[in-house]
Amino acid sequence: MNHRTMLVPILQSLIPNEELQPLLQQANYVDTARKFTVYELFIFLAEAALGQWDGYRDGEKRMVACGLRPADHSTISKKAKEVPFSVFKQLLHLLIRKCNRSTRRRLRLPKEPLAVDSTTISAGHNRLPWAPSVKGEKSGIKLHVSLLTETGELHRVTESTGKQHDSTLCSAVTDSNFILVADRAYGKHKQFDAYMEQEQRQYFVIRLRNNTVLHEPVYRERKRPYEHTIEQDLTCQLGTKASLTRYRFRVVKLKDPQGNPVVLATNLHRPSAEKIAEVYRQRWQIEVFFRWIKQHLNVPKLFGKTPNAVYGQLYTALIVYVLLQYVYEQGNSQVHPSARLSFAEFDRLISLAALPPEWVVYLAHHLALP
Repeated sequence: MNHRTMLVPILQSLIPNEELQPLLQQANYVDTARKFTVYELFIFLAEAALGQWDGYRDGEKRMVACGLRPADHSTISKKAKEVPFSVFKQLLHLLIRKCNRSTRRRLRLPKEPLAVDSTTISAGHNRLPWAPSVKGEKSGIKLHVSLLTETGELHRVTESTGKQHDSTLCSAVTDSNFILVADRAYGKHKQFDAYMEQEQRQYFVIRLRNNTVLHEPVYRERKRPYEHTIEQDLTCQLGTKASLTRYRFRVVKLKDPQGNPVVLATNLHRPSAEKIAEVYRQRWQIEVFFRWIKQHLNVPKLFGKTPNAVYGQLYTALIVYVLLQYVYEQGNSQVHPSARLSFAEFDRLISLAALPPEWVVYLAHHLALP
């Protein structure tokens, strides 16, 4: 039996119904149908993400056990379609503010790395006609996410249809209090100049296309030979004459584990080339995050067809991730070192109701709510 649903009461303590009401007022939403309240819908979607059942109809059998009133499929579908998904989006960021904590900055950088990327969730074209993908054969929606690489904590999230290019939503999830770490989709030369000129400079480590023109390169002096797969470390302007950057940026060239070239641009000049490469390698954490939520939170199985129903489900699934991450991080710091787990092990064992005794005691008696 799956026991992750024991976290639902914890979620209800973290986000009580009283905190939902002001968000409903901001969205100008009036809950006229009392058969199934907005808060019950929120808890229902959270239980869906935590559980291993598929769809609304399977959930009806477990609603009473979750403390919800029975409601038929049409009632839940109508409620999901009517409630603005912005409510769940604000709930997500409210929980992020409550649960996120500062990290130890293991890399000893001036700021903490923040990985930025997007993931696409595809569906049949007839299912989500309002969200056509680039290829036109399927529908697709995107979640644009920034993630703290040291802890795996979510920082900011926004949404778009599949046709929206990643770079256009970058400003919605970046934060100049962190070092932006991103892949080639975010490597716009004009944006690099803008990062240098904004009031609080945005530091970044972003991968460039392999054919990017490096204008007037000057190789940095170095006393020791390069370590690992580092090949070059230089400064230059980026792009052709038509798109040449006004500022000179640092470029670090290296090889990935398969021997393919990787070209990184950054405005960090003090850290070593090896440290710049390590910062970029941490971007892989966001790929792990996307894979995890698709495998464990029912995200690819969209329950509804309207924007409110689809995005409401996705934002509630991310709320569940923040909850699991918070419970895991706090527990791993409190249990005996011999009982410490990886996040994947924690999620697997709590799903199987097979957590070590130290974790059972922690969840029952020592979990502290923010």
